[in-house]
Amino acid sequence: MKLLLDECVPQGIRQDFPQYEVSTVTEAGFKGLKDRDLLTQATGKFDVLITVDQRYRVSTEFKGLKDSYSCSCCQKKYY
Repeated sequence: MKLLLDECVPQGIRQDFPQYEVSTVTEAGFKGLKDRDLLTQATGKFDVLITVDQRYRVSTEFKGLKDSYSCSCCQKKYY
């Protein structure tokens, strides 16, 4: 499974997913993209986008990304 870490996610979280292929938005070449553009670029290339941005709105039209997940320790949404 390929995970994409949003710009607002602490880079240290990568260590929490050793069994997955993890890339940052910067590494993927998506730095600075608006939310909608980021989702468009990530769809088909990544399975999950992880963000702590609580203002993020995920449209149902982006079927290529998995469902969102909540972190039980901090109540942040993982998309």
